[in-house]
Amino acid sequence: MTTITIVRQFGQVALAIAIAPLFAGWIAQCRAWLQSRTAPPLIQPYRMLRKLFNKDVALATDASPLFRMTPYIVFGTMVLAAAIIPSIATDLPFARVADAIALIGLFATARVFQSLAAMDIGTAFGTMGARRDMMIGFLAEPALLMVLFNAFLLSGSTALPSVVDASTAHPFFVDPSLIFAAVAFVMILLAENARIPIDNPATHLELTMIHEAMVLEYSARHLALVEWASDLKLFNYACIGFALFLPWGIATHGRDGTLHLGVAVAALLLKLIATGAALAVIESLSAKLRIFRAPEYLAMAFLLAVLGLLVHLLLGA
Repeated sequence: MTTITIVRQFGQVALAIAIAPLFAGWIAQCRAWLQSRTAPPLIQPYRMLRKLFNKDVALATDASPLFRMTPYIVFGTMVLAAAIIPSIATDLPFARVADAIALIGLFATARVFQSLAAMDIGTAFGTMGARRDMMIGFLAEPALLMVLFNAFLLSGSTALPSVVDASTAHPFFVDPSLIFAAVAFVMILLAENARIPIDNPATHLELTMIHEAMVLEYSARHLALVEWASDLKLFNYACIGFALFLPWGIATHGRDGTLHLGVAVAALLLKLIATGAALAVIESLSAKLRIFRAPEYLAMAFLLAVLGLLVHLLLGA
């Protein structure tokens, strides 16, 4: 492990932390344009974070140390996930240490702590949001595993860098199973990141909110870290999708020079712009589902991922 490799690793993490709020702001801006509303500034998420960090924290009387620690734990897990996912390069220390299954474990850890903190105060909204979020995670994680297994069978490895290397080695080869997996992954991305049609991040309607119900008791820097972690989670999911289905532009092993890294950063920004616009279109054309329809939605994602596995096995037989 050389000094240059370590610098590149920390550079990738710093880039993820820096542009994750910008990605969320771009999606909000595209949604406003599509709905004929005045779009908020692109840097609005940064303004909100700065405002929250400058406020004083207000804590509930019965808040335990778990409630205070959870924002830092959730933000830390999202930062560690950003270090594992090969967003700009594959030959990085953290990207080779953990595989995609461990990555799902990180997301599950953040969910568990956030749900426990939501129930810690004892409010009805927090408990309701925690129960709903755990239900979504219980259904979404198996579907995500099935999506990943499609890519694992093609690359022969559970490490995302190996998946990227295998995909870039045959850039013009498209396996039909990946089409089913990609559709399932988009459905899972929307559900896991509290987006329409499962949840609406812009609402506080008590009968429909999931994520917002769990963070109602947070304020100031705690709320800033939770919101920043949410932006990082959306960014991480987008980068997982790029690694699985759109790996072009990522600097692979042996192509880690300054020029290739610059191309990788430019490619990442272009893919984020296109993905943000696509997500805004999907959310603008979709209606919010009733919470009791969420299992049907995620069951469809699971079936599409399984169908992709079956297609791969049949074609390979």
